[in-house]
Amino acid sequence: MNRCSSITTLLRMDASAAAIGVAALLLSASCAPAVDTDALARTLTHLDDAWSKAAATRNADSVASFYAVDATAYPPSAPIAVGQAAAREVWAAGFADSTYAISWTTVHAGVSKGGDLGYTAGTYQESYRGSDGNPVTVQGKYLCVWARQADGSWKATNDMWNADSR
Repeated sequence: MNRCSSITTLLRMDASAAAIGVAALLLSASCAPAVDTDALARTLTHLDDAWSKAAATRNADSVASFYAVDATAYPPSAPIAVGQAAAREVWAAGFADSTYAISWTTVHAGVSKGGDLGYTAGTYQESYRGSDGNPVTVQGKYLCVWARQADGSWKATNDMWNADSR
């Protein structure tokens, strides 16, 4: 075997190995389990409903437990709250008013094709007694981004809500 034919043989072997590697990669990707995004979206809707029920108990620790440790909350007419502890303080401030109540309803939910990120969006209603002593009811909308955690649970990573026009 001359030197040129040896190089040609090696190149053919490298090309064959590369083709087999690409085929294996494509086959493994196509064999990956499909993510049931509809089922995961329903999971987020149920989780969001449970979060609203937790808010009805007026327990800031319970409400904060739905946030990721590094979450960011964007409350209306207030500074951004960075971190689970800061989000807890936002809720605790609201609950400090004994007349304050809030609830929300998920209208839309979705999950990424990879199954690791999702969102919930919907409407909320809050009520409290105004500074003049009269009851105040505020309606608004919200958008929350959720991320699947290493343990498989879902936590809110970005939570934004704001009031509709009055």
